[in-house]
Amino acid sequence: MVLSMIVRGGAKTISEEKVAANNAGCTAAAEAGWAVLASGVTAAEAVEAAIRVLETDQTFNAGFGSVINNQGEVELDAAIVEGGSLAWGAIANVQGVRHPISVARKIMDKKPMFIELISGRENS
Repeated sequence: MVLSMIVRGGAKTISEEKVAANNAGCTAAAEAGWAVLASGVTAAEAVEAAIRVLETDQTFNAGFGSVINNQGEVELDAAIVEGGSLAWGAIANVQGVRHPISVARKIMDKKPMFIELISGRENS
């Protein structure tokens, strides 16, 4: 079986001065995901590792670099799907979480096909 890892940094117009940072962030995320995937664990673990890198990089509208809403707050969403079992987990409107993809992954592992909608409160 041939393994591959593709990372896309979102749908956005990238200004010329941010192209290098965008490419570097996607490369770092792909490398992190690939390292996990090559170790023989699940694809979901590799995806989570890659997304955690994007969530830490302020270049991307994810985690640390998220856009502020019209109330001046950051609300985060994340979703993850496991293709073989079609299990999925998602969160929406969460605040105070460093890695929303990890929360979505935990939801998927405990309650496949479940979304947690959190409004107006901080969570850890």
